[in-house]
Amino acid sequence: MEYRRIAGDVNAARFPEPDAGHTGVNFPAAGPWHSRDRGSARGHSGALRSRPWSRYVALGDSFTAGVGDPEPLSPGGMRGWADRIAEELGEGRGEFGYANLAISGLVLREILDQQLGPALSLKPDLVTLSAGGNDLVFHRGDPDRMAATLDDAVAALSTTGATVVLFTGPDWGETAVFGHIRGKVAVFNEHIRVIAARHDVVIADLWALRQLSDPRMWDPDRLHFSPLGHHTIAAMVLDTLNVPHRLRPLEPKPMPPGNWREARAGDLAWMAHYMLPWMVSRIRPRADALPRQAKRPLPGPPPGVPGSGPKPLVRPGSVG
Repeated sequence: MEYRRIAGDVNAARFPEPDAGHTGVNFPAAGPWHSRDRGSARGHSGALRSRPWSRYVALGDSFTAGVGDPEPLSPGGMRGWADRIAEELGEGRGEFGYANLAISGLVLREILDQQLGPALSLKPDLVTLSAGGNDLVFHRGDPDRMAATLDDAVAALSTTGATVVLFTGPDWGETAVFGHIRGKVAVFNEHIRVIAARHDVVIADLWALRQLSDPRMWDPDRLHFSPLGHHTIAAMVLDTLNVPHRLRPLEPKPMPPGNWREARAGDLAWMAHYMLPWMVSRIRPRADALPRQAKRPLPGPPPGVPGSGPKPLVRPGSVG
C-alpha cells in the first residue's frame, strides 16, 4: 500500500495551509532518547511549551493496547503506557483528545493498513507508532523488508507536522525463550534509528531502557509488560518528550534468589501455558476471537480526566 499517497490525500482534504510565518508544530526540546542532537526540535519556534499537543493518537499492537496491565474500567480491560501518557498530557486540559487504534496480534503491515489512514484522518499533533514485534516473534519477519514498509509510513506521518514517536524493540538478552530473535530485533532497531533520523522523528528507546531487564517489569507470559513495566515505559516516553510528569521511578522489592533448575522449570511451564497456545492460535484462529476492535477509535478525554467517565481504579499497592 502507498502510505505516502494516503497522507497526501488526507492532507489535501483535511489539513489547512499553515499561516504565514508558522514553521510547524512546537514541541519540547529533545530528551536523552531523541534520534537527533539533543537541542533539535523540528518546527520549533518561540518559547518551548511543556505540553503543546492537543490530540494524541496511538498506533500499534498489544503493547500499545496495554496488555499485561489489567484495568476493568479501561476500554478492553487494559490500561497500559499509552493511557498513562495521555493522562499526564491531558491533566487540566479540557481540549485534549486521545485515541488508541491499537489491536492485539497485528503484524507491521496490518497495523499500517488498518490504522494509518484512520490516524491521519483524526489530524493528531502527537503520534506514537510501535509495530513489528509480532512479525519477529511469531512470523520470522525479515527486518530489512519490515524497515522498508515502516519507512514509507513514517514519511506519511511526518508530512503532517505532527510529533511522531517510534519505539525500538526491547532487549530480551540471551534468554532461553526469546534469545534466538535478539539479533533480528537489533537489526530492526538500527533500521528504526535510521528512519527516525531521516524523517526527524523521536525515538523511545526500549532497547536502552535497562530497567526492563528486571523480570518484574514483565507479565508472566514474558512477552508483554507488567503494570510496573508499563509505568516505567510511560515515564521514559514522557522524559523523551521533555514533559514534566508525576510518574516517579518505582523500586520493587528484590526477587528471591533462584537456581538453574528452577529457571529451567519456569521455562518449561511458560512453554506449556503460553508459547504452545500462542502457536496453536495462530495456526487455527478461534472464530470468537474476531473481529478485533481498536481500543479507543475516536479521540476523547483520557482516562481519569473530567468527561472521560469513571476514573481508572488505583488499588492499594497498585502502580499509578
